[in-house]
Amino acid sequence: FSLAVAVARAQVQQEPSLETTQGTGINITCSHPKIQTGQTIYWYRQLPGRGPELFVSIHKDSKELPGSAGHVSVSADRRSSWLWLAEPRRGDAAVYYCALGA
Repeated sequence: FSLAVAVARAQVQQEPSLETTQGTGINITCSHPKIQTGQTIYWYRQLPGRGPELFVSIHKDSKELPGSAGHVSVSADRRSSWLWLAEPRRGDAAVYYCALGA
């Protein structure tokens, strides 16, 4: 599976855990120092008791999340990306993963 191979090769790194209170914005960081030119950055969300689902994908710059829920941004050198949740609610409690793929 190409996405899994890309993740292993890219050595994606994230914080082990983050906490916030309801309504207080939170920034989730992903480091991918070996990202390649054509690769896209994918953020997945896994809600409790469910499988991971694609949350947002981005190649460069920044992108707003649906419903003004926040945004995802990529550094100029594309070696890092950030998922900003502006006003997280209880239903946003989840595991957030980043990954790379073609």
